[in-house]
Amino acid sequence: MNTIIKAALENSMSYESYRTLMTHLAEHGETTGDEKSDTRINFTKLNNRRMKRWDKTLKVSEKAKKRLMTFETDVTWLVITESWCGDAAHVMPALNKIAEMNPKITMHIVIRDNNKELINMFLTDGNQAVPKLIMIDDESGTVLDTYGPRPSEATGYVNRFKAANGALTPQFKEDLQHWYNNDRGMTIVEDITEMLCRFQPSFCQ
Repeated sequence: MNTIIKAALENSMSYESYRTLMTHLAEHGETTGDEKSDTRINFTKLNNRRMKRWDKTLKVSEKAKKRLMTFETDVTWLVITESWCGDAAHVMPALNKIAEMNPKITMHIVIRDNNKELINMFLTDGNQAVPKLIMIDDESGTVLDTYGPRPSEATGYVNRFKAANGALTPQFKEDLQHWYNNDRGMTIVEDITEMLCRFQPSFCQ
């Protein structure tokens, strides 16, 4: 296993610990990351409420659940995130729901700005975008695939807007939040199922 990944895993936290951290940050007016601005503190508070809601309400269909339970490769999901990241507030609870369904999947979480060497190994279009899931084969220690920072449909939505307008506007970001609320994690479940398919052909059948 790569030494940077190994070090990150050794200093990682569980999803439960991450949620405890989020709640503490929100209650004490703090945030993860190098930039401690009021904007990021406020986003941390908002994201804690979002994650609390998704933790309670996000459901995976019985059909998807039965399929996800058939994945038989022992893997570790190392997820890089930040408390202030709006995408992460929607994506992380969905990833946790999926991981909880199958004991073959173990999910660990690290903070991006505390793991700069790690995130620089997994840039998205040259950017340190989060959340980023790194899927590692437990037996070999090799990286099988990555996922993030957004679900596939949201990525297309963002890319089309950027191509037409150059940058994301506050109105677009609000529209993106509505997309997440309407999608209810379904695209993430579909994306992750497709990712797992690539490493267990029988899982795809």
